[in-house]
Amino acid sequence: MKYEGSCHCGNVAFEVEGDFDTAVDCNCSMCRRRGGLLAFVPRDKLVLTVPEQNVSTYQFNRHVIRHHFCAVCGIAPFGEGADGKGNEMAAVNLRCIPAIDLDKLSITKVDGRSF
Repeated sequence: MKYEGSCHCGNVAFEVEGDFDTAVDCNCSMCRRRGGLLAFVPRDKLVLTVPEQNVSTYQFNRHVIRHHFCAVCGIAPFGEGADGKGNEMAAVNLRCIPAIDLDKLSITKVDGRSF
């Protein structure tokens, strides 16, 4: 299914294709503070619907994940990186997709703090 998502102000907006019934709740230093619920899709399943210059990026620790956010409202709708096999992936913050019923998601807690 195709969904539309965005930051709070709409400056960073995207479409993503996937079946979202599960999410990851990570406790790494970034996710714990941000409070996102993440789902992973191949990077080509996420398409920006705004100019790329609207997206700000932050990297930390090993600099392998590009955490994208809106410089206007501060919301972080997605990140990018590669999985263990080298496939480009997007980590979508499902809280940024209004059409998804968060109460119906099966949430898996991940100990990202220990990585």
